Amino acid sequence: MGAAANVFGPVWTVLYALMAIAAWLVWRADPRFGNPAIILYAAQLVLNLVWSPLFFGLGWRGVALVDIVLLDVVLAATLALFWKANRTAAALLIPYFAWSLFATVLNYSVWSLNS
Repeated sequence: MGAAANVFGPVWTVLYALMAIAAWLVWRADPRFGNPAIILYAAQLVLNLVWSPLFFGLGWRGVALVDIVLLDVVLAATLALFWKANRTAAALLIPYFAWSLFATVLNYSVWSLNS
């Protein structure tokens, strides 16, 4: 197990916990079905879920890059809606957003070096 694996596991554990708390705070503020903030939150979860198989499993670095850029855009919109609903919830998503932007740079670097 390398150093990256030692870091990524704990980081994602913390990020997913923060994401869950943030979503709960927003849902609690507006529990109606079809809450736009929760819909965007779900959309970014799907984009997040798809990225790893694209990048690591299939080795489709370019497609993964498109996915993660879309993730960043949807996540930014999610952050904006969370801010309107509950500022604490939005603040809890900031580390995840930063991590996603960092992953985007890494994805781009790997893609550009191997193209």
